[in-house]
Amino acid sequence: MKTEPNVIEVENLTVAFGDFKAVDGISFYVKRGEIFGFLGANGAGKTTTIRCICGLLNPTSGTVLVDGKDVSSHTAVLKPRIGYMSQKFTLYPDLTVRENLLFAGSLYGLRRKDIKPRAEELMRFIGLSQHLNEPVKLLSGGVKQMVALAATLLHNPDLIFLDEPTAGTSPITRADFWRLIRTLAQNGKTVFVTTHYMDEAEYCGRIVLMERGRIIATGTPEELKKQFFPVPPVELVFTQPRQASVREDLQRLNLGTAENFSGGLRVRVTDMEGFKAYAQTREGVFTYRPVAPTLEDVFLKAVSGRNAQ
Repeated sequence: MKTEPNVIEVENLTVAFGDFKAVDGISFYVKRGEIFGFLGANGAGKTTTIRCICGLLNPTSGTVLVDGKDVSSHTAVLKPRIGYMSQKFTLYPDLTVRENLLFAGSLYGLRRKDIKPRAEELMRFIGLSQHLNEPVKLLSGGVKQMVALAATLLHNPDLIFLDEPTAGTSPITRADFWRLIRTLAQNGKTVFVTTHYMDEAEYCGRIVLMERGRIIATGTPEELKKQFFPVPPVELVFTQPRQASVREDLQRLNLGTAENFSGGLRVRVTDMEGFKAYAQTREGVFTYRPVAPTLEDVFLKAVSGRNAQ
């Protein structure tokens, strides 16, 4: 069975602004047709990396290939294939949605007669056809983000970059956005998503975790959970008011780190046999059960491990 070549290959990418390295020697690849998650806190280097891949920023060193072509020398050829939705909302508030899409289509070099049906098709795709004739400034934040997505897709790119697309939106809008992202991938598009919402990464085929310009982990969500949590976390529910002393015991005995959750403690166990022995000595004080780790658990553990080096 023939293996599809990687659509993006980044090798030893570094971007420096003076003495500050926004991106520090990172390497990764993106498979064609996958949802690829680029995760990290604000300032981790996610947007800078995207701008290099899209040809909007020249790297200080390293190489960026899209379909085997060096982006720095083939920007004009690759540009029509790329759709980029930036963090900052870029549409004009005083124009209607339709007028904004017509203008955006003209920037991509589309003919006016082709833009109108394409804009209507995309607004149906995102489920917001009723807003076509409304001024953008009257739309909610979530709807504006959806319109920005439609503008990104106008020229039918096969490589789509979404930079923090759900930042500041409601949970309902976030769910709608990810429904659309999954549909795009099912239709053969490659979707590269940056986010600082760890729960969203569960929808990605593979993810990279970034911190301070460097990659600290990469893999599928399940691979990362197994890598960082060979022993699953446990949740403690207390039947007696001894929570504070148990937290102190766990720390003193080096059995794990604890954080509050509704009704008890969530413990990242470092010694399961030791924890079980300790739990027997506190029978009647709490009950516990293993729980599946989240990608937020993974990120926090990856960061703490890096800081300890």
